[in-house]
Amino acid sequence: MNAPYDGDRGQGAGGAASPGGPPVPPSAGQDGSVPPDPYLQHAYDDDPYRAQDLTAQDPVGEALYDRAAHPPPPPGTYQEPAPLYQQPPPAPYAPDPRIWAQTPPPEPAGPSRHLPYGDRPATTQFVGVDDLVTQASDDRQEPDAFAHLFRDQEGSGKPPVPPQPEPAPAPAKSGGGKVSGLLKSSALMAAGTLVSRLTGFVRSLVITAALGAAMLGDSFTIAYTLPTMIYILTVGGGLNSVFVPQLVRAMKDDEDGGEAFANRLLTLVMVALGLIVAAAVLVAPVLIQLMSSTIADDVAANSVAVTFARYCLPTIFFMGVHVVMGQILNARGKFGAMMWTPVLNNIVMIITFGLFIWVYGTSAESRMGVDTIPPEGVRLLGIGTLLGLVVQSLAMIPYLRETGFRFRPRFDWKGHGLGKTVKLAKWTVLFVLANQAGVLVVTQLATAAGTASGHDGTGFLAYSNAQLIWGMPQAIITVSVMAALLPRISRAAHDNDPGAVRDDISQGLRNSAVAIVPVAFTFLALGLPMATLLYASSGIEAARSMGFILMAFALGLIPYSVQYVVLRGFYAYEDTRTPFYNTVIVAAVNAAASALCYVVLPARWAVVGMAFSYGLAYAVGVGVAWRRLRNRLGGDLDGAHIVRTYARLCMAAVPAALAGGAVGFGILELVGTGALGSLAALICGGVLLLGIFFVAAKKMRIEEVNGLVGMVRGRLGR
Repeated sequence: MNAPYDGDRGQGAGGAASPGGPPVPPSAGQDGSVPPDPYLQHAYDDDPYRAQDLTAQDPVGEALYDRAAHPPPPPGTYQEPAPLYQQPPPAPYAPDPRIWAQTPPPEPAGPSRHLPYGDRPATTQFVGVDDLVTQASDDRQEPDAFAHLFRDQEGSGKPPVPPQPEPAPAPAKSGGGKVSGLLKSSALMAAGTLVSRLTGFVRSLVITAALGAAMLGDSFTIAYTLPTMIYILTVGGGLNSVFVPQLVRAMKDDEDGGEAFANRLLTLVMVALGLIVAAAVLVAPVLIQLMSSTIADDVAANSVAVTFARYCLPTIFFMGVHVVMGQILNARGKFGAMMWTPVLNNIVMIITFGLFIWVYGTSAESRMGVDTIPPEGVRLLGIGTLLGLVVQSLAMIPYLRETGFRFRPRFDWKGHGLGKTVKLAKWTVLFVLANQAGVLVVTQLATAAGTASGHDGTGFLAYSNAQLIWGMPQAIITVSVMAALLPRISRAAHDNDPGAVRDDISQGLRNSAVAIVPVAFTFLALGLPMATLLYASSGIEAARSMGFILMAFALGLIPYSVQYVVLRGFYAYEDTRTPFYNTVIVAAVNAAASALCYVVLPARWAVVGMAFSYGLAYAVGVGVAWRRLRNRLGGDLDGAHIVRTYARLCMAAVPAALAGGAVGFGILELVGTGALGSLAALICGGVLLLGIFFVAAKKMRIEEVNGLVGMVRGRLGR
């Protein structure tokens, strides 16, 4: 049976062998001729069309073919067709690594946002060609080859089950849902911050008009700054940076949505702040001595400053309560209340100092000093300052009730995650301690320089007012954008998605730079008319001094904003140690450079040098923080894209600042340095500066600026 086929032919399989002769096939004819074997012939030997003449022309086709319309190609011009599959010729040169795309880094573990076409990682499933083919029909894929037989036998004799109608598809969400939500939250917060800053400007104007820019104004400014400094040194840094990620995690992991954690946190903060306020009021004279030895050595100034401080120090409690309530609302997606309620504080203080001016007149009219201010006036200003923070804190309660949060004091702090939070906040407290150490040095040096110079507007009040103007874009743009981005960055860090963290930080840096860079150059070019317009009521000399301080602050706004955004990346990973070491460097550079300016420069220009040192210190800090965060995110922080955006924005802002500054100073020389001349210089120079900047940015095709212009046009319906 396993013998070769030819050996079996003619033997027992229906064939007979002739005796003594060769075997005869069973199908042989009578004449002995053997027909061709179909199993041995070639497959193409039997050609039914071989008898036809392939060169003959079809007469019908020949008649229908129009040779005039379709002439045949001339002889010798026909080219053989190229083969369909041919390897491409090798490149004569090796690929240039500067031109060809480099190998992308491996995707991080866990869900990643780097998917083609912006797909969502939670719903995207990658399948191959075999899966697409086998799943193309309605039949489900069986685990083995015979499973469908069992399925058919099991369902035999039963009526077919009608297919269930598919549910109606849910309305598709727009791809920019997150972006639109972020822009909406940022716009709401920016509007609230803008109104708060504008009313804060009015507050500073009224304070300067009431108390002046000399020793009395410095005494109140130090007493008013002291509660904020103590609050930040104790719990403020942790509340602002550490507790937002903790609240987000509690909302995701706890069964009650994090409400119990928030109640424990609020109770703990209230108890701690109550103890801090009681201790601070008792040691108020020591705190004034630490803030400014120049004021403490003056008996009249020290008495006024201590009295102001004891009215202002209880505001520490209400600051902390307001911040905790605001962070609870931020974690629940409500961003507006924390930015709008400070407006109430500013309004109360404006009314208070307005009453003081109505009773006693402005500083220029009354010539009031630390030895002539009446106790009733001190009491009025102190009570009004405290009342403003009380109103600001109580205004948060309706917003919390709207979200369903009910405050219930809880003292079961142990074993519920607060220990980890306090441990994380430890480094943040050290962070603000290092930062406030630099501020303390500047406060001591600025008050001493203002007293030694003998000129108004060269002390700590002038420094604070210029810094208030300078920090307004930071608070409106950068803080608002990052407050809305911080919960997203925290979730991405919690999901171990460094790509998402990097993208959000890059987006925050580039979007804020569109406003930060031109405003910084505007301060440099038009800081003098801006300050003289705002603070002309305190005297032209004091206002011009504040203008020079603002110009020295100007360009430091860029690294200051970058530093703020970069540090949010560390806080998202619950890393508070790295920001502490970074701030130590910034504070050390700021203190050393300020001390050098105090020693080298004349007393009248020492505070101007200190303002420049502030920006220089943050430029050094940005370099350190940037390198550490880049290493934390796997060596990629989208640095080339970010640096290119900032560099092109600066290139567009330089000619704009030169033109706007020249026009502004020219108008001041022609019209004068009064309020009218400053207003004309600010309007004309500012319009020219911003116009040149946006034209240059559009010509340079800076995508962030074009996106901003397109969004504004869309809002205006053009």
